[in-house]
Formats: sequence, structure tokens, C-alpha cells
Amino acid sequence: MHKFIISENAANRINHLNSVKTAAKQLLRVKVDGGGCNGLRYQLDFVEDYADEDLVFTKKGAKVIVDKISITYLQNAELDYVEELGHSSFLINNPNSASKCGCGDSFSYKIDK
Repeated sequence: MHKFIISENAANRINHLNSVKTAAKQLLRVKVDGGGCNGLRYQLDFVEDYADEDLVFTKKGAKVIVDKISITYLQNAELDYVEELGHSSFLINNPNSASKCGCGDSFSYKIDK
């Protein structure tokens, strides 16, 4: 079974963003692509739909979509939303990350031996 955690703050932020839009409800897609400082990078985009093979995670009505390849790198990870003085953003706390860059957008994957 696949597990991806959505924090209460992240769910609240997704729901807030959807409440201020007049268009169709948006789903947050979380994807892992090659690139960045450490070999892999997170990509977050709002989308209107998803494919049948995508995994859908829900908390408090907020939906997050993860494709089946990306869940390999995101298993047991948590999507959070943080607000700090002068900065707010979605943040991924990933136990599968061996290292990450200073901005937190890229990481290297921990391979268990």
C-alpha cells in the first residue's frame, strides 16, 4: 500500500487556494523528475484532472495526485505548508532523501542495501 501524508496546513492551503479561484477545483500534483543540484527534484503543479493510474491522496477534501513512478521516491513522505517571516511555501519532508539542496527543491534518493 502506498502512503503519502498531507499535513493539516497543506490541506488547509490547498482548500484556501481553491476557494479563491472561480475556475474548476484544482488538484495538487506532486512529481519527482530528474534534475536539480542532487539528481532529483520535486515538481508541484495545480491540475484539473488526473489519469486512472495516478494515486490520489485526500485530506479534509484537499486532493494531491502522485504518479506511480514518483511514489517510489515519495513513499511515507509528508507534504506540508509552512509560513515564515517573508516566505511561505509547500515543503516535502521526505524520509527517502539521502541529502537535499539548501532550497529543498532537489534531493538524492536513499538506496537501502
